[in-house]
Amino acid sequence: MKKKLLSLMLSLAMVATIFAGCGKSGDTATTGDATTVEDAADAAADAVGNSDLADKKVGVCIYQFADNFMTLFRTELENYLIAQGFSKENITIQDGANDQATQTGQIQAFIADGVDVLIINPVNSSSAATITDMVVDAGIPLVYINREPDADEEQRWADNNWDVCYVGCDARQSGTYQGEIIADLGLDAIDFNGNGKVDYVMIKGDPENIDAQYRTEYSIKALEDAGLEVNKLDEQVGMWDQAQGNQLVANALSKYGNDLEVVFCNNDAMALGALEAIQAAGRTVGEDIYLVGVDALTEVCEDVLKGTITGTVFNDHISQADSAADAAINYITGGSNEHYIGCDYKKVTKDNAQDILDLLK
Repeated sequence: MKKKLLSLMLSLAMVATIFAGCGKSGDTATTGDATTVEDAADAAADAVGNSDLADKKVGVCIYQFADNFMTLFRTELENYLIAQGFSKENITIQDGANDQATQTGQIQAFIADGVDVLIINPVNSSSAATITDMVVDAGIPLVYINREPDADEEQRWADNNWDVCYVGCDARQSGTYQGEIIADLGLDAIDFNGNGKVDYVMIKGDPENIDAQYRTEYSIKALEDAGLEVNKLDEQVGMWDQAQGNQLVANALSKYGNDLEVVFCNNDAMALGALEAIQAAGRTVGEDIYLVGVDALTEVCEDVLKGTITGTVFNDHISQADSAADAAINYITGGSNEHYIGCDYKKVTKDNAQDILDLLK
């Protein structure tokens, strides 16, 4: 059994190497120490070989089950934990319902229950310091996922040598890739109204979330870095929600008409809503408007292949979830982790969307 588990992890590490390009990259480095998914997988393989994990309790807090991406993430996380030897009944995953008070109560309940490790996707990244103090005081290792605490908070972990780490991707890179997908089209292809500018609307996620902030900023920075002049027609908050994305883009299309050339969405759910609005308005992606998202949901990758969405950015839930589990195993078995464990995003266009779909199957 242990040999099978080790073989599985080695295979997953190879997949992570090919598709995730794990580790920080160039100008998008995040403050703090870094390691890679491969390093974490190697350490976890050693842990599986030396420890029985079946009686260990894992508490997982997800900011909101209704989020498409986090549904993929938590499913992969649970399956991978079970594959490493944890008992399904000892893995408890809670829905924070996008309410920090609710999630804080769940964390307190996990602490009272004496879980061996906590994996937390915080509702509000700004609450990380409070969460960290509560969990560290209880003597429980902590792995943050997906929503990165700020640099000062991560520095506290290093300064105090706490068993706390973050697993995720640098959102600046995802924004940069969105902008590059559009910039690579060239101004002649983008400038439908002939004013020499890229006229766009931005549909943001939760404005408090660092991913939303970075994706918003760096997508436009990439256009400017490519020498394109930009014109922001509108910027609205869609809170990662498909229905809100639909309504906001419908409003923008009604207001700006053919002057609207590009729609940036901070995630794919909102991009799917935007696509519905674009089609309802009689516009055609790739012919008189462009649309990009982030996450590489299966449905969006299929739309990219069809040309009904210009592109997206693969937010590798597989390597992130597996790496979070590996970090938890390291802590449980007496090991340690770097305080930042990172993966790269990957641009998704018509040229490689099928490769991503094949990976997701």
